[in-house]
Amino acid sequence: MQLRRCGWLNNPPLVCAHGGDSTNAFPNTMSAYQFALRSQVDCIEIDISRSSDGVLFALHDRDLQRITGNSTSKVGHLRSKEIKELDVSHQSGDSKIPTIEDALMLISRSVRQVILDAKVGPPSYEKGLAKDILFAVEKMQCKNCIIWAKSDSLTRDIIKLSSDVKVGYIVMVDPSTGARTNLLRMKGARVVGVYHPLIDERLVKILHGREKKVYAWTVDDADSMTRMLHEHADAIVTSNPSLLQHTMQDTRTQCLEEGFSLTR
Repeated sequence: MQLRRCGWLNNPPLVCAHGGDSTNAFPNTMSAYQFALRSQVDCIEIDISRSSDGVLFALHDRDLQRITGNSTSKVGHLRSKEIKELDVSHQSGDSKIPTIEDALMLISRSVRQVILDAKVGPPSYEKGLAKDILFAVEKMQCKNCIIWAKSDSLTRDIIKLSSDVKVGYIVMVDPSTGARTNLLRMKGARVVGVYHPLIDERLVKILHGREKKVYAWTVDDADSMTRMLHEHADAIVTSNPSLLQHTMQDTRTQCLEEGFSLTR
């Protein structure tokens, strides 16, 4: 029991800030990234969407809808000039919505890993998106980037185009069927982003048996964070990285007080 509860101390998960630290700033803004970097997170996840004129921004449709107050807004319906003019100053200290290049320039050399969560949307959907993302990653020399998406066809396009970039796929509850999406479905992917309520000991064992890392998303409450530590997830994606860091520190202290011995 103690090994299950404390074993993660010998191989701690990456603390991965979802859109930066979005408890202290608006998600995917430079402020959110700066807060996360100040907290010394291991990893930052960036949402990527493409404007109607083909520019990649660190922006999610959901966040665009919060900014505009329009529940039908889509990043792909706006030109890059319009996105750059959006005002999120009431939400965040640095009101700039960054391009993917801006975001990577700020964060990629300050964290162990960057997750690029590629969003597929109108008008172009997957068309040319893999090429655009890879161009940005190579231009910014982001050697520690992982690219994942809910679109398997996009992920497969990336695998076909580049053997150098690390790629992941998503395991979640399929909204149309209510069933879990297939666990083992992409040979070339080294990371699997799993919706955290689906993670258990068996799932982790299966994926680790195929040499795939298990990244839990999006884990925002202390009880779920503790459970992900017990399940030995390789990374925990959270909008509240400070809470995760405190939860890890509290658990660590408790385990060491109980006599758990570290192997390294």
